[in-house]
Amino acid sequence: MPVGRTRRAGGEKRDAVLDAVMDVLASRGYENTRFADVSAAGGVAISTLQTYFGSREDMIIEAMRVFTEREVDALRSVSAAEADPWRRLVALTDRSLHNSEGARRVLVEFWRSAMRDDELRDHSAEVLTRYRAPFLAAVREGVERGAFTPAHDADAVTDFLLAALAGLIVSRVQHHATPSPEQFREVLLAQLRLLLGVRNADPSTRTDRG
Repeated sequence: MPVGRTRRAGGEKRDAVLDAVMDVLASRGYENTRFADVSAAGGVAISTLQTYFGSREDMIIEAMRVFTEREVDALRSVSAAEADPWRRLVALTDRSLHNSEGARRVLVEFWRSAMRDDELRDHSAEVLTRYRAPFLAAVREGVERGAFTPAHDADAVTDFLLAALAGLIVSRVQHHATPSPEQFREVLLAQLRLLLGVRNADPSTRTDRG
């Protein structure tokens, strides 16, 4: 984190407080997340929050940074657990599709805030590169193994997949009736198989989460 938004007070307790910030942010949004709300949610004094973070804005921005780092780490773990490139892509896709409601709301607040904050915008671009990396690596590995014969280059396919997943997050946060996550998943994976020219995909990854 930049020096201006880094504080060292709190230790492990600080991490618990940041979890409370994320919960409040998900339920109330950036503009309505106050020290008082986090104090009530996390059981910590407002004066302690001021010591930890300095300002309300810095508290929220640090929480969003920690949240996005956790998302990147989670994708790395999913990627490391699956050797087969196609099944890895399916697992990475499912990780996004089955995020919690709170996680989806924090992501949308992060994207909204990054439109107005230069520091967060830079962080968003940097995080996207690392968030994207496991998807891109799986596509490239599938091509190298001969498991994929894509009609487009690996970067274009990866960007298509991530844009589709981000669009569903926005739709679900707004509680749109359609598309359903299950139908969206089936269509998205079918389209991804076509784009990649997937050969010999495990049938269990085609239309369900198995």
